[in-house]
Amino acid sequence: MMGYDFHRQKPIDNYIVDFYCSELSLAIEIDGDSHSVKVAKDKARQDRLEALGVNFLRFSERDVRQNIEGVLYKINS
Repeated sequence: MMGYDFHRQKPIDNYIVDFYCSELSLAIEIDGDSHSVKVAKDKARQDRLEALGVNFLRFSERDVRQNIEGVLYKINS
């Protein structure tokens, strides 16, 4: 995407992020329905990784399936 290399299922610290670009220090997470019951755990995980300098973008699985143009626009901006 835009000439950057993204890796899928990238281990960082004690976690695995869905997609990661080391050049941008950017993690992209795609949250399915199961994440609605793991809000506190996801927040703690994200806080830890952000403390390590990782930037986050989160999208719902629904948005990826139904609004991929909007998701790509957000990633590119």
